[in-house]
Amino acid sequence: MSTTSGRPRRATVHDVAVVAGVSRGTISRYVNGDPYVSASARRAIEAAIAEVGYVPNTAARHLVMQRTETIAFIVHEPHSLFIEDPNIGGILLGANAALSEADHQMAVLIVDSERDTERVARYLSGGSVDGVIIVSARAHDPIAGVVERLRLPAAFVGHPPGATSAAFVIIDNRGSARAITEQLVDTGRRRIGMIAAALDRDSGAERLSGFTDALGERYDDALVERVALYSYSAGREGMTALLERAPDIDGVFAASDAIAAGAMEALRAAGRRVPHDVGVVGFDDSAWARRTLPALSTVRQPAEGLGREAAALVLEQLRGDAAPREVLLQSEIVWRESA
Repeated sequence: MSTTSGRPRRATVHDVAVVAGVSRGTISRYVNGDPYVSASARRAIEAAIAEVGYVPNTAARHLVMQRTETIAFIVHEPHSLFIEDPNIGGILLGANAALSEADHQMAVLIVDSERDTERVARYLSGGSVDGVIIVSARAHDPIAGVVERLRLPAAFVGHPPGATSAAFVIIDNRGSARAITEQLVDTGRRRIGMIAAALDRDSGAERLSGFTDALGERYDDALVERVALYSYSAGREGMTALLERAPDIDGVFAASDAIAAGAMEALRAAGRRVPHDVGVVGFDDSAWARRTLPALSTVRQPAEGLGREAAALVLEQLRGDAAPREVLLQSEIVWRESA
């Protein structure tokens, strides 16, 4: 189709109706998914749409349905860590796959500052999304408060303290941390420390608790170095600090694989051999675990599964199929050469 100016004209519902030989009301019902459209009318409409090149106005359709068919994927991490951490990428890909299968879009939002928080809060309040998936939420997180106030269908990856009305998909961080620390103890290590991270969220706090559980009376707080982020640089700096305080350390549980990789670099720089002098274990079984030399012993966290389940929990709420609930996914120890 063309206009007198030479530019193509966008095909309309009227054009489809003329070619299909049905009313515009029938076209509208078809576009909006109404089941009360006969099979013959559907065939005629589909042929007409292909002939005239009609593309439905999704904005108008969403206005009528009061749905955007978009889910926000909110990550509370620095921008650099969003790129560095393959675990976040796995969660995102899993969520996107589940949303794609349901013909929903994903809007990725990174919260790295107070300004980001205000911007994202305005965006959510404007009705731009139907629901949210939240990764790395902290205790007393303001975005979680906005989501609760707006009564948006939501799912957290993890279970931040104080969040009660949303759905959660989790792993047993505490039990997994305890199990891998116990296996490290079983190798004969006697001075075992931890580089603990992200203690303002459930995953970091629970991994430290699991480490403490495993050591019992042998736990020594002086052998715990607390860092802010699950990052390579935090692991390198944390291991350097631990070696200065406790040069006789012979085992380390790193709160993530990225931290473990940084710790192993610091040990090499200090002339310590892994695993001969110091055994190292991590958490995630991410790409970091397969890049280290020697390969890293770790806990396998099903990142894509966490994302898929979180998306499914939001979609359940949108359909009204279920109230918010908690899903626990299994994790397992993967034992390699680093310990």
